Amino acid sequence: MRFFSPFLFLCIMFKENKIDAIIFDLGGVILNLNYQLTIDAFRSLGIEDFDKMYTQAKQNDLFDRFEMGQISSQHFINSLLPFLPKSTSPNHVVKAWNAMILDFPIERLNLLDSLREKYRIFLLSNTNDIHLQAVRRSLVKTTERSLESYFETTYVSHEMYMRKPNLDIFKSVCSENKLNPSSTLFIDDTIGHIEGAKNMGLITHHLTNGQVIEELFK
Repeated sequence: MRFFSPFLFLCIMFKENKIDAIIFDLGGVILNLNYQLTIDAFRSLGIEDFDKMYTQAKQNDLFDRFEMGQISSQHFINSLLPFLPKSTSPNHVVKAWNAMILDFPIERLNLLDSLREKYRIFLLSNTNDIHLQAVRRSLVKTTERSLESYFETTYVSHEMYMRKPNLDIFKSVCSENKLNPSSTLFIDDTIGHIEGAKNMGLITHHLTNGQVIEELFK
C-alpha cells in the first residue's frame, strides 16, 4: 500500500480536481491566535489554574455553553467573576478573554479571494459573541471589508446553537449548501474538530506545528 503524507495527499486531490469546496476554521487558520495570552491574562487577574478550565484542546461546560449560544455574554462574565478578586470589573474579564485574538495577515485574506475564483469557500468557527466582536475589530486593522465578504457563507457556533466537533454542525453546513463531503476539504487546527469532520466523510487537513494555509496553496 502506498503512503502519502497529508500535504502530498492534498496536492494530488487538488491536481486531480477532486475538491470543489473548502470549509475553513477561523482562529489559528485565518486569524492568528495565542491561547496562552488569555491563560496568562487570567492568571494575572487571579485565576492561577485557568489552563485547567480552558485550553485549545478542551474546556469545561461553561465555555461550551457560551460557544453554543446557550448563555449570554453577561452570564459568562458573571460566572467568572466569583473566581477573581472583588476589584475585578467585567471589562477586565473581557480584556483577558480577548487577549488571545491577534491579527489577520493580509496575504491570508488575499489568498481567500484567489481561492474563491475556483472553489466554494465557507467559514465554520466555534466562537462566542465577545470574541466575534473582537475579531471584527482586529479585521478592521487590516482591511475595511467585512469577514463575510471573503466567504460564500460564514457559520459561527453561538448563532447555530451547536459546535464542532459534533456531527450535527457539519451535517447542517453540508446540507444547507448541498456540499458533497467526499469533495469538500475541511481545514482546522484542532485535532478533535478534524476527527468530527472525518466522521462526516469530509476530506480534512490538520494544521500543526506552526503550519499556515499559505503553504498549502502555494
